[in-house]
Amino acid sequence: MKSAKVVHNPKAGEQGLTKKELVDFVKSGGWECRYSSTKDKDWNEIHPETDFIIVAGGDGTVRKAASEILERKMVDKKLPIALLPMGTANNISKTLGIEGELSSIVQSWAEKNIKPFDVGKIEGIDCSFFLESLGAGVFPRLIKDMKAADKTGIENPAEEIKMALQMLYELVLSYEAKDGKINIDGSLHSSKYLMVEIMNTRSVGPNLLIAADADPGDGELDIILVPEEKRNELAIYVLGLIREESPVFPILSLKGKEVDLEWDSTHLHADDQLIKVEKNTKVRIRLESGLLDFLVPANR
Repeated sequence: MKSAKVVHNPKAGEQGLTKKELVDFVKSGGWECRYSSTKDKDWNEIHPETDFIIVAGGDGTVRKAASEILERKMVDKKLPIALLPMGTANNISKTLGIEGELSSIVQSWAEKNIKPFDVGKIEGIDCSFFLESLGAGVFPRLIKDMKAADKTGIENPAEEIKMALQMLYELVLSYEAKDGKINIDGSLHSSKYLMVEIMNTRSVGPNLLIAADADPGDGELDIILVPEEKRNELAIYVLGLIREESPVFPILSLKGKEVDLEWDSTHLHADDQLIKVEKNTKVRIRLESGLLDFLVPANR
């Protein structure tokens, strides 16, 4: 690997690296580098000699790049993705063990350790895939409320995450549970739920570590079902996060490859995308193994 294409969201995170700073930073690791900002119209153009793609940003920027790769608009060959996590939550990079100083992350790319990454393909709604999770209940509502929230005075990602957790805690206490039907590989689960999350990564949203054993390359989804009678347990978990107590999520995940979901409400989410639907829209999720490759540290 000699030549990289950087896809950079200049508004992500605290680092606030300029184009020159980021390019110089990558070149210091020994790679040739071509740069595009996600604000550029031609950001998805790839030189034929490119060996891998560097995504410098958060989970939303990873999704944007992955969308182009999956649709084969970006390249005609499968290129590994290297991450420089600069977003608020960075759930994808944390699941892959890509954390720490950016300089150490850059040096790790020379190890050429590739991790296959599964993708959740979606049928029935106006969204075709997810990398992190698809879900219903309190989390889509949190996305909606956070978009409308006044973030004046929020100075860094840690403060934004804490704000989101505090809003989530209030939602867990007040949210009206909805009727849901979830069919996992032929096994039907039906109840009133506060939250349904069909997970590919370990965490979602404001670093909710709700599927601690999830492996996005194992060919299985982790399905989290939180019924109404578990409201108190969920509230205690979120409160523990607010208090920085490292609580363990109280509900075990179920495993599956294909999931059918019907939900008695009008909003779902796929990753950080809020999706409006008709009530009881039938959604099918099917896991497709190893559609993406990521460069990860050798111990992952």
